[in-house]
Amino acid sequence: MTISTAVALVLALLSTTITNLAYLREHDAAAALPVLSMRRPVRSLQLLVGDRSWLLGFAMETAGFLLYAAALALASLALVQSIGAGGIGVLAYVSARVSGRQLSRRELSGVIVSVLGLLALGVSLVGGSGEGRSGSTVTILVWLGTSGALALLVLLVGRAVLGAAVAAAVAGGIFFSIGDIATKVATQGGARIGFVLLLILGYTLGTILLQLGYQAGGALTVAGLATLLTNALPIAAGSIVLAEPVPSGAFGGLRVLAFAAVTTGAFLLARPEMRAANAER
Repeated sequence: MTISTAVALVLALLSTTITNLAYLREHDAAAALPVLSMRRPVRSLQLLVGDRSWLLGFAMETAGFLLYAAALALASLALVQSIGAGGIGVLAYVSARVSGRQLSRRELSGVIVSVLGLLALGVSLVGGSGEGRSGSTVTILVWLGTSGALALLVLLVGRAVLGAAVAAAVAGGIFFSIGDIATKVATQGGARIGFVLLLILGYTLGTILLQLGYQAGGALTVAGLATLLTNALPIAAGSIVLAEPVPSGAFGGLRVLAFAAVTTGAFLLARPEMRAANAER
C-alpha cells in the first residue's frame, strides 16, 4: 500500500464517521421542524437555516465532504466508497445509543459484516490499488443522466409503493451518488472541472430529499438506504465507467468480497425499518 493510499483511507474513515454523525443531527433537527416541501423551497430553506442544530449538522456534513474529496484525489473511487459504506455501522450504533435501544440481530449482523468487509479490504490492499483510466466523458454523462432519470422516476411513482420516507431516501441516495461520481471526475482537473456543476446539483437535491425523508421516517431508514445507494452505485461506476482495476489472483477475489461485504452490511442495517417507515404513511 502506498503512502497516498494510506492517507486516503484515513481521510475516508474520518469523512464517513463525521458524515453519519451529521445525518443523525440533521434528522433530529428536521423532524422537529414544521413540514418541509419542495413546492415551497424558500420557506423550507428558511426553516432549515434558521435552526442552529440543523446548521451544525450541515456544517459537519460539509466537513465530511471536504475530507471525502481529498481522499478521492489520492485513491480510486471504488476504494474510497467502500470505506464510506462501512460507515453505516457508525450510524446504526450511535442511533441505537441515542434512542436507548439495542441493535436487533439483523442490525448487529450488518455491523459485523461491514467491519469484516473493511478488514478484508485492508488485506486486499497488499495487492495494490490502481487509479484506472479517466473514462469516457460521454459514458460518464450517460451514467449520470440515467441515474438522475431513475431518481426522478422513484420520486414520481415510488412514493405510493415505497412510502414517502423510503422514496426520498432512495432518490436522495441516487442523487448523492451523482455528486460523488462527479466529485471524482472533477478531481481529474482540466476541462473536467466542469463536473463541479453536476457535483453541486447532485448534492443539493440529495440533501433536500434527505430532509424531507427525515420528517417521514427514522434516521437509520432514510440515511441508511441513502448511504447504501450512495456507495454501491459509485463502486459500480468505478469499475464500469472509470475502468478502475482490481488486483489479480487471491487479492483480487478478496477485494471483490470486501466490496460485496460492505454493501451487504449496509443493506442489512438499512432494511429493518423500511416496513415501519411504510406503516407511518
